[in-house]
Amino acid sequence: MKPALVEVTQRIRERSAASRSAYLARVQAAIDRPRGSDRMGCANVAHAFAALPPNDKLRVVAERAPHIGVVTAYNDMLSAHQPYEGFPALIRDEARKQGATVQVAGGVPAMCDGVTQGLPGMEMSLFSRDTIAMSTAIALTHDVFDAALLLGVCDKIVPGLLIGALHFGHLPCVFVPAGPMSTGLSNNEKSKVREQFAQGLVGRDKLLEAESAAYHGPGTCTFYGTANSNQMLLEAMGLHVPGAAFVHPHAQMREALTREAVRTVLGIVKAKRFTPIGRLVDERVIVNAMVALLATGGSTNHLIHWVAVARAAGIQIDWTDFSDLSHATPLLARVYPNGSADVNQFQSAGGPGFVIRELLEGGFMHADVATVVEGGLHEFGKAPHQDGAGLRWNALPKASGDEGIVRSVAKPFSPEGGLKLLTGNLGRAVIKISAVPDDRHVIEAPARVFASQEELLAAFKAGELERDLIAVVRFQGPRANGMPELHKLTPPLAVLQGKGFKVALVTDGRMSGASGKVPAAIHVSPEALADGPLGKVRDGDVIRLDAVAGTLDALVDAAEWAARIPAHITDAASQTNAHGLGRELFGGMRRNVLSAEEGACTWL
Repeated sequence: MKPALVEVTQRIRERSAASRSAYLARVQAAIDRPRGSDRMGCANVAHAFAALPPNDKLRVVAERAPHIGVVTAYNDMLSAHQPYEGFPALIRDEARKQGATVQVAGGVPAMCDGVTQGLPGMEMSLFSRDTIAMSTAIALTHDVFDAALLLGVCDKIVPGLLIGALHFGHLPCVFVPAGPMSTGLSNNEKSKVREQFAQGLVGRDKLLEAESAAYHGPGTCTFYGTANSNQMLLEAMGLHVPGAAFVHPHAQMREALTREAVRTVLGIVKAKRFTPIGRLVDERVIVNAMVALLATGGSTNHLIHWVAVARAAGIQIDWTDFSDLSHATPLLARVYPNGSADVNQFQSAGGPGFVIRELLEGGFMHADVATVVEGGLHEFGKAPHQDGAGLRWNALPKASGDEGIVRSVAKPFSPEGGLKLLTGNLGRAVIKISAVPDDRHVIEAPARVFASQEELLAAFKAGELERDLIAVVRFQGPRANGMPELHKLTPPLAVLQGKGFKVALVTDGRMSGASGKVPAAIHVSPEALADGPLGKVRDGDVIRLDAVAGTLDALVDAAEWAARIPAHITDAASQTNAHGLGRELFGGMRRNVLSAEEGACTWL
């Protein structure tokens, strides 16, 4: 194994020793109890199984058959989750064939950032993760289950399900994906129309036509954002049936993979390979997920989410860990926004299996970890194929199916991963540079300060930004307004950069890496509302964003900088973010949330 992998893992293990030990003790205590229906009172048992068919009641109570709880993110508004509608019936059918029983334990909310982007609902998006975690806990707290299947795909849904499941660490768990939609309008063409619309060159009709051609059917969006990064990370953690991530919802193999998930989780329940999720997800598994993210140029959102996921298992990680791993992890994939390919093309070129195999063989991942299947993580470096009614896994070709999309460790796109940590007198931030041209890795320019993305858009439309500048958009952190993604800023900033101006974004908000070719220092911590130094910036201050050196500084005299009093959000802006469309209900989360680097957790 590579020295950096060993060193980072060891310091995480040492840092987490006390919290991990306490967590595992709680897991063991839960394991040591009698099974659900045996330890419960008769009235509790009757209520739990009242709606089960008589044969299933007999199995679960008298015959003590394994009982699986299903937690589902199904709704038919989200394209990624609409395919889950028929999964419970399929899971029940396969479980009965295996002598087990199933109940849908509960549903969790699932919202789409694509629907709420730039709208008030986006201010609840980050907090939906912890709401999903709590909903998962409510579902599983009926406490009659021997195992769980978790049905979810998108941005906050998978981290939320995973956080919730890790609080039931005594249960064997398998995640069940639904797959990506078929390829529509290319991401490059979609981005081109967005930029034309931002310049007023095309109207709303053309923009809607392009967007509808890109997002057009069941399944996840096909760009490599947070949703598809989720699936890559779950494969790298060994929590899927191997190779399940990017098979289309309506492909014949999707049903076979879902049935295999039932057989897989039941296989873990058996004592000989009993590996509940709390034991499976250890320091090495968390590090493997981090490496997979870095090697594929995945979503920056996971620098928040995986900190929270690790905390749920008693493991403490930070952005320095990500940064050190990034310096030692080769970039093996280019998928939009880090390239032109979508995830369907990524899958055809080798997909997660190719990347995992290369990382394992190159010594960049821990191979000696538990997974949901026998054979360990090497099984996730293979590809599933249908064999009659069943499945088999074959070795992938040694060569990439398309070296413009995925490469071997011997010939990476870059010797380092796509994420960088920035530190300086503006705080700590992260930047995704895998799609940023080399000549844009260092930007030094005067600041223009905004308190919202709407202010920046208005200035762009008024022609006030036709120059070199660093746009500072503050009061966008978790405490201020729930840390919405600021995707509406991507087209205007890209237009300015396309005109030859040196442009960058500095914000305590999120971009999910979708800033693409525009340099963006995001997640600045501490946030402006927490008296972070971003509040000290004034219009005209020269800021230097240096992704090579890893620095982010306002080039202001040190004495003057120290004397400045941070600006505070206006009462009007604060009230706007606190009311309307249910935002009042999340006031407690805004008050109690930790910083972005601490995982933006609301439950600690």
